[in-house]
Amino acid sequence: MAEADHSNSGGPGDAHGEHAVVLRCRGVVAAEWNSGTDVEPRLSPRPYLHPVRTLAGTAVTEVGPEDHLHHLGVGVTVPDVNGSSFWGGTTFVRDRGPVLLDNHGRQEHRGWDAAGDTRLVERIAWVGRDGAELLGEVRESAAWEVDGHTWALDLHTRLLAGEHDLEINSPATKGRPGAGYGGFFWRAPRHAEPPRVLGPGAEGEDALHGSLAPWLALQGTADSGERWSLVFAAAGAVGDPWFVRAEEYPGVGGSLAWRHPMHLAARSVLERRIVTLVSDGHPSPDGLADLVETARARLGAPEPEQHSAV
Repeated sequence: MAEADHSNSGGPGDAHGEHAVVLRCRGVVAAEWNSGTDVEPRLSPRPYLHPVRTLAGTAVTEVGPEDHLHHLGVGVTVPDVNGSSFWGGTTFVRDRGPVLLDNHGRQEHRGWDAAGDTRLVERIAWVGRDGAELLGEVRESAAWEVDGHTWALDLHTRLLAGEHDLEINSPATKGRPGAGYGGFFWRAPRHAEPPRVLGPGAEGEDALHGSLAPWLALQGTADSGERWSLVFAAAGAVGDPWFVRAEEYPGVGGSLAWRHPMHLAARSVLERRIVTLVSDGHPSPDGLADLVETARARLGAPEPEQHSAV
């Protein structure tokens, strides 16, 4: 498939225009790319995917919800890199709690290495509050058909540290236990009823939050009745504890700094890969496990060989 050059693509409005950058599966638009250039500075502007939809067209992402204005669909984001926030919103300060600081960085789209219908490879610069480039990123997002009701979003990020050593922090490393979020993050839509949380031999937010389960699922029902399932499967060499929310708001992500800061040496590379199965309906727990097994085999996405420190 020929891969178009979309180096000059702009913000969210472009997703519906002549230069739309999208991922397709079975001929339908499954995810739309947004540059994030129109995001307010205090929300840490960054590229993201939204809307992401099931094959039947049900939206399974949300952007700028009232409960967390800085939640932007699907992306890669971290609360604190050497003091700059790429998460957006408030920063957790030890002995003070959440505080709105003038510390927001931004992620800048720098061009495409590939922009086809089923695979996007994007170059991104993580620019700190002072204008210095802290990280370079190559973010690859690919769409794969799994079965007639399910497709997979395969997101692989490679973060390259710049000239200086970096320290990645989270609210948990600053005194808020359980808030170790940072890395891959998926904000799902909020409905009248919170989603069900499932994993291998486990159920519930408390059982899977902070776990090293090889996969976990959210199963939600839109207020209009459509059922959807999101199955998040860790892949690649290294996995992280899961950050899971369902009752307060629906979201799932990785935790690069679950309990302790993560140190990244200058010029070193940090890689993570998450495969998310986007399905219509509510497969049974055994059905979810079968989907994960099928996707791992088809995509060459084995379980992580090791995990980051917890």
